[in-house]
Amino acid sequence: VQLVESGGDSVQAGKSLRHSCKVSGLSGHIDCFKWFRQAPGKVREAVAALYTGDGSTTYAEFVEGRATISSDNAKKVYLQMIDLEPEDTVKYYCAVRPMARCEGLDRPFWFTYWGQGTQVTVS
Repeated sequence: VQLVESGGDSVQAGKSLRHSCKVSGLSGHIDCFKWFRQAPGKVREAVAALYTGDGSTTYAEFVEGRATISSDNAKKVYLQMIDLEPEDTVKYYCAVRPMARCEGLDRPFWFTYWGQGTQVTVS
């Protein structure tokens, strides 16, 4: 399984960005995908989750209303962020736990496969 993120950039506050996670090596469509973020010196935290079995999504409170996670037939997973704030200056990571629902999978250690991360700087 391979995950490759793209979409990181340096933007001004108030702008939007869409991150992409290209997925390869997964054979099913009942996987839990999550976007995590990590700021320097801080723990990695979940931002949004998508269960491809039924399309259900969840979001962290700190991005509620500003983030949308979606999938393109499980070949790409997207994270759209709007109204970016300087606090959104973090590295975003795409992760997947195959053959699993997302409920209860809040910590990074639950996820088997990770992308390399994509950096966002908001000024």
